[in-house]
Amino acid sequence: MARTKPFDEFPGEYENWFDEHRYVYLSELRAIKHFAPSGKRGVEIGIGTGRFAIPIGIKEGVEPSAKMREYATKKGLKVYDGDAENLPLKDGSYDFALMVTTVCFVDDVSLSFTEVNRILKSGGIFVVGLVDKNSPLGQTYQKIKAQNKFYRIASFFSTDEIMGFLKQCTFNNIEVIQTVFGTIETIDEIQPHKNGYGEGGFVVIKSEKI
Repeated sequence: MARTKPFDEFPGEYENWFDEHRYVYLSELRAIKHFAPSGKRGVEIGIGTGRFAIPIGIKEGVEPSAKMREYATKKGLKVYDGDAENLPLKDGSYDFALMVTTVCFVDDVSLSFTEVNRILKSGGIFVVGLVDKNSPLGQTYQKIKAQNKFYRIASFFSTDEIMGFLKQCTFNNIEVIQTVFGTIETIDEIQPHKNGYGEGGFVVIKSEKI
């Protein structure tokens, strides 16, 4: 069952986070854009309020939270009610799929990735953005998760764990970049991304359906 309660109860606080941490958000967006193909049909799984989909050019998404769907629909997005483990989408219908900080809120990552594989065309691109639990930021989030409205219901994963799930679900040609270096309170400019993982709190993983 999707973990939607805090997103339904505090949609305004969710939206405000992106304004309060503008440069963290823009750093994450820049890293995602590095891998997101342009001019292709894409879908975001866990589209939220559309903060990443819209600037990337994604027009469709799946979202289990009613309040998040309401926000995203008002922004002109086509949003389907559904869970990552059971996507209400046709086989082989998308060129790429995106998940941003969604894996920590799903119940079954492997099943979710299997579903993404199903809805992608052959050669389709899957981009996953996450807070790496082994990074300094990830370790901080884990320490304070009990006091955070959203992260208290989250299950954090490491980059290695997510890559393992991707390989298990037959995704290949995996590439990884990282950004968000330092504490989010001190970031006052858009940060560049660099290859690999372990330092940056936010990691973006690109893989391909073969």
